[in-house]
Amino acid sequence: MKKQVDFSTYNNDWYKKDIGASKGKQLIWYYVNIFFFKSSFSVVNRFKIFLLRAFGANIGIGVVIKPCVNIKYPWKLSVGNYSWIGENVWIDNLGVVTIGQSVSISQGAMLLTGNHNFKKITFDLIVGKIVLEDGVWIGAKSIVCPNVHCFSHAVLAVQSVATANLEPYKIYGGNPAVEIRDRVIE
Repeated sequence: MKKQVDFSTYNNDWYKKDIGASKGKQLIWYYVNIFFFKSSFSVVNRFKIFLLRAFGANIGIGVVIKPCVNIKYPWKLSVGNYSWIGENVWIDNLGVVTIGQSVSISQGAMLLTGNHNFKKITFDLIVGKIVLEDGVWIGAKSIVCPNVHCFSHAVLAVQSVATANLEPYKIYGGNPAVEIRDRVIE
């Protein structure tokens, strides 16, 4: 016999705490994100950078943000110089996401800072941070999970899932991602 669950006692304190912006700022960002970032229309890159900075993101020079990018909370985002965020990337940054210099996040990749505790009946939210150091390449349709640190020049191959740290100058692939070989840069 299955255990009955009383969801009326559901409580997830994370949603009640201060997430770094007022409700008004969150609401305005929601619509800015829809119209200027998630949109398939080609919005001038400089304007997108301006908007991200206006909402508290730390964005370096030469950053490229392609169409259809979804960014949850810009005030929890830092992107280094000359990094590239491809089409349909989802940065679900409930926690801090730090992207270094010359990082490439390919089409359809997801950076997920939240997960749920499946061991609890309340399915509590667990939030972590993500760090992508300089020269990291996240392949198309790959996923980086909470609390993952991708060290300098690591590569996550297409459609792979990083559930643990990626060591520097290594190529990873699979689900969960495992080391495949060294990354040799000529």
